[in-house]
Amino acid sequence: MSSRFEDERDCTDDGRGFGGFIRSLLTGIPWSESAHAEETLVLDPPEGRHMSIHNANGKTRVYGEDRTDIEIRVEKHARAESTAAAETLLDEIEVLPDEITDGLEVEVVAPSRWKRHGSANLSVHVPRDLEVAVIAANGRVCMEGLRGSVHARSSNGPVTITDVVGDVEVYTSNAKVTCSCTCGRLKARSSNSKIQLDDHSGSVDASTSNGVIHAVLTALGPEGILLATSNGRIMLELPEAVDADVDVRVDNGVIRNSLDIEEGANDERTGRLRGRLGRGGCLIKLRTSNGTVSLR
Repeated sequence: MSSRFEDERDCTDDGRGFGGFIRSLLTGIPWSESAHAEETLVLDPPEGRHMSIHNANGKTRVYGEDRTDIEIRVEKHARAESTAAAETLLDEIEVLPDEITDGLEVEVVAPSRWKRHGSANLSVHVPRDLEVAVIAANGRVCMEGLRGSVHARSSNGPVTITDVVGDVEVYTSNAKVTCSCTCGRLKARSSNSKIQLDDHSGSVDASTSNGVIHAVLTALGPEGILLATSNGRIMLELPEAVDADVDVRVDNGVIRNSLDIEEGANDERTGRLRGRLGRGGCLIKLRTSNGTVSLR
């Protein structure tokens, strides 16, 4: 007759114990096994000085640097029901560059049946003066150090733009937009999240359906400032000496103003504030349906 110790040992031998039971349950589940790989691509910059990047699943980071080539570092991740299947998926995820009429297009390609279980994180190092556009469906987008116009679009991932001199356009459906140390015309759209602008110099057109807008400006551009949200606060901080016309409207909320607005018309009943800063000039237009507007 076997001892109790021998009986317990037999239950763990050759995967027949509890661990083996768990592994048998995981067999066939798409996320049970994973595989990872890294690769690097080095490309010549396009003559048109424009580059677009399409990445459906994964983080995309673009760095403007003092360099003459383009380096793309790729981290691929895959999950499947077995290690072999995960490695097969990994091999089928490709980063494909293609020269187009006005520049270079880079796309992360994966078979449609694998898209939910494969991703690629991109770290793209480019010359500073390159104009760059990033289109992402599910993943964070970060762009910094560029001296040309940038365009970023993400359906389900935050977008961060830092240290960019050039026109900026950002669109995101369900994630935060953050821009800091930027200079140029800035356009930002977010349907369900916050827009944060820090140390921006230039014109601004920013709106969100459900979220806060907080903008800190170091200088105004000739096209002025337009900030609008349906449900959320607006906070605008301006430099000391500003020449602008101000037009603020709040449907359900309060206007808080600490600026010296001359010849102003402030009607608390209609939630309206209009007037002039300095000698007047470009228009500062702020709109919210439900929220507070603060001017500092």
